[in-house]
Amino acid sequence: MFRKFSKSAGISALLLSLAASSALSQEAPPAAAAQPKLPSIVVTETVTKPLVDRIIATGTIKPVQEVYVQPLVEGLSIKTLGADIGDEVKADSVLATLNEDALLLEKSQLEANKAKAEAGLAQYKAQVIEAEANLADATRQRDRTKRLSQSGTSTVSQVEQAEALVEVRQAQLNAAKQSVAVGDSDIKVVEAQIEDIDLKLARTGVKAPVSGVVSARSAKVGAIASGTGEPLFTIIRDGAIELVADLSETDIQKVKVGQKALVSVAGGKTKIEGKVRLVSPTVDATTRLGAVHIVIDDESGARAGMYASAEIVVTETSALALPLSAVITGRDGSSARKVQDNVVKQVKIETGIQDGGFVQVVSGLEAGDLVVAKAGAFVRDGDKIAPVPAEPGAVAN
Repeated sequence: MFRKFSKSAGISALLLSLAASSALSQEAPPAAAAQPKLPSIVVTETVTKPLVDRIIATGTIKPVQEVYVQPLVEGLSIKTLGADIGDEVKADSVLATLNEDALLLEKSQLEANKAKAEAGLAQYKAQVIEAEANLADATRQRDRTKRLSQSGTSTVSQVEQAEALVEVRQAQLNAAKQSVAVGDSDIKVVEAQIEDIDLKLARTGVKAPVSGVVSARSAKVGAIASGTGEPLFTIIRDGAIELVADLSETDIQKVKVGQKALVSVAGGKTKIEGKVRLVSPTVDATTRLGAVHIVIDDESGARAGMYASAEIVVTETSALALPLSAVITGRDGSSARKVQDNVVKQVKIETGIQDGGFVQVVSGLEAGDLVVAKAGAFVRDGDKIAPVPAEPGAVAN
């Protein structure tokens, strides 16, 4: 019984296996040969776009020109003040007045001295007239004595006395004339002193030498004004301010007077238009930095002393460009992985202006060429890939 059961069970199993194989061969077609799958690599296109070559500079905003206002008269106290910090002033406007009492007293004394000198001069002139009359009389007496001596009526001694008297009268006249000259000089000296006092009186009004904005004031009512001390007022001429920034010796070579700049003040939300006014002709031998002065609009809200940065526009152009991420830079220069007919080929390129996330392609590629968007992508020369166009703006960021 056992052997008969085993034989019939084996036959049944064999039949079932054959039937199953036949069914599978009828239902499933033969499998096709498997195709290799290409890696999907993001690519970007070389395009022409506007590029700006700019230099970033940072520094402090300062007045273009500060003018110190000092008193032109020494030793007088400040009587009144006519301007304060922040005031806009015009040239020749009075900022302060000085006490003029001492000058008026000195002037009155000088005027009295002048009147005295004029009286003395009148007296000297009278003496000249008297001396001239005496000289004329002595001359007549000498001449008469000489005539009498010729007739024997007058002696030689009388003639000599007459001539001596003429010389005395002449000396007296000369002395009187010198006194007149001295008196006239005394009057001129006093008049010059009075003119000096008048000038000082005119200068008791401390005036603004230029138009501008008052940035500092040390003047106080009652204080003694001095030309050697701290300035009474400091004026920013015409209110003009500028950003003074330091640049490296490499960057400063690109900067020229007149170039446009966009200035950002610390904490400010808007950019202020400016222009390069001055480029330092020297570079500090220690720091290797040189100063650049960028004039900005004083109506912008910027103030002297603020910290600011500027983007100095060196060049603006339209040129072929690639995202920086697509460029490989090494000791041998720059290159990119060009994709042609889905095959990667590394090509050497020459780069130029860098603007944000893009760099200018001077040579090595043409407009419309596709390149691998990420320089770090693991592909080599000759690799076949499945190019995937980059989303606009995704690569540059």
